[in-house]
Amino acid sequence: MASHGFWFLGAENASGNGSQSPNTPRAWCQAAAQKFSGGIGSKLCALLNVGEAEKTAQAPVKAEDGSTAESCGCNKPCNCSKATVCFSDLYATDLLPALNGDAKTMNFLQEVVDIMLAYIVESFDRSTKVIDFHYPNELLQRNNWELSDEPETLDDILISCRATLKYAIKTAHPRYFNQLSTGLDMVGLAADWLTSTANTNMFTYEVAPVFVLLEYVTLKKMREIIGWQDGHGDGIFSPGGAISNMYAMLLARYKMFPEVKEKGMSSVPRLVAFTSEHSHFSIKKGAAALGIGTESVICIKADERGKMIPSDLERRIVEAKQKGYVPFFVSATAGTTVYGAFDPLMAIADICKKHDIWMHVDGAWGGSLLMSRKHRWKLNGVERANSMTWNPHKMMAVPLQCSALLVREEGLMQSCNQMQACYLFQQDKQYDLSYDTGDKALQCGRHVDIFKLWLMWRAKGTIGFEAQIDKCLELSEYLYNKIKDREGYEMVFDGKVAPVIKARMMEYGTTMVSYQPQGDKVNFFRMVISNPAATFEDIDFLIEEIERLGQDL
Repeated sequence: MASHGFWFLGAENASGNGSQSPNTPRAWCQAAAQKFSGGIGSKLCALLNVGEAEKTAQAPVKAEDGSTAESCGCNKPCNCSKATVCFSDLYATDLLPALNGDAKTMNFLQEVVDIMLAYIVESFDRSTKVIDFHYPNELLQRNNWELSDEPETLDDILISCRATLKYAIKTAHPRYFNQLSTGLDMVGLAADWLTSTANTNMFTYEVAPVFVLLEYVTLKKMREIIGWQDGHGDGIFSPGGAISNMYAMLLARYKMFPEVKEKGMSSVPRLVAFTSEHSHFSIKKGAAALGIGTESVICIKADERGKMIPSDLERRIVEAKQKGYVPFFVSATAGTTVYGAFDPLMAIADICKKHDIWMHVDGAWGGSLLMSRKHRWKLNGVERANSMTWNPHKMMAVPLQCSALLVREEGLMQSCNQMQACYLFQQDKQYDLSYDTGDKALQCGRHVDIFKLWLMWRAKGTIGFEAQIDKCLELSEYLYNKIKDREGYEMVFDGKVAPVIKARMMEYGTTMVSYQPQGDKVNFFRMVISNPAATFEDIDFLIEEIERLGQDL
């Protein structure tokens, strides 16, 4: 029988443990101590700091650094110990690189890890709240969030860490459906910790050799999956899909009018871009930031399912040309933010080819379906695009942030963005300068976003991501079939009902789902399923909870 994975440890032993849930931290700790050899499980118990009530009275052991070691609280014999340090007498200046700061640093970081691991376990416990909601003024008054001139003790710092997570939204909770980015992958989390430990910049190979190579390898793999021959092309990881979309618009403008880089918008004619009326707001925001203007973004009509209508796109392109405007950019959407609609990419590609216009695909939400042999047909035609945005931090559940722009033409990003700063991008370095990726980015400082995606891909394999994505689509279909004929439900709610239920949902904290209007549609719940921890039972719970919270409306 296949294992359900790490977080289901101890489920088979739950029946012999009274009413204790197998998902509680204590049950998990007990199972971990039994499953892992070499005392690892016991050490995990110490990190989680559970089982305090059952601790056997034991005299603390004095250590050389002045700390004491006490029993870890495990429910079985072990030799693990947990150092107790008086952090109320310590400050950040006592930690590394302070002289003899090694032990203090390790003890402090161990406490922080303790806090985080306890929060992680709690986040996956369905008996806990998704949110402990407080209004802004109330939350401001509950804790002292102000910054002071004098340093706080490390004890105060740990208190701040606990308070921050106490009031944080548990986005890893199986009943959190509020945003497109949900869930918490353990390998991705470990990669994020390692990335912060390395604390480097992605602009040159000399300061980030491994990370630069991993970005090269991963972007090439993603281009292969799109369907570009041999994975040729270019790309970069950026701070979110909005920036990736703006990169695409920037490249499209430069491709048509390279002189704009030096001479600015006064050197080019009136440019116009086209996108669906259901597209993401970042298309207009990018036009505003690039000096093209929001009025130069022409919104194309969508059909009743939210898909761009190709005939309207061509009509508006012809109209723009007749007015003397220059069409330079079409952004098709693969997975719209509200309806999850996929524009007809093949027909749009035909129109873009006919009129010689850059075709971009905003696949921030739906691009991950390319990983699924069952569902990738929804993006048929994406291989004909000039560029694509793909956010693994959404349906692939890579920790935020992780957004890629993929470009079919190699070298275009470099020529468009490079400034050749001689203090970073020296031309006489001893290695291949193509690995100094910083000059093709708009940023100078660029965060390492690649490692969590690469490490998760290694851990899951492509087939693992495929199974995860197929499960999301299966849950989506299950939800649709459950409510389409259910009494009291319509596919679009009454406009005043959804906000009231959402407010009650946040007060109770049992689950979270977003709502919004769309065009002439009144407020309705926008259901997002991207959390790998969600199950059919969680979908059932959501439906029943909506009914419970709205029964008097």
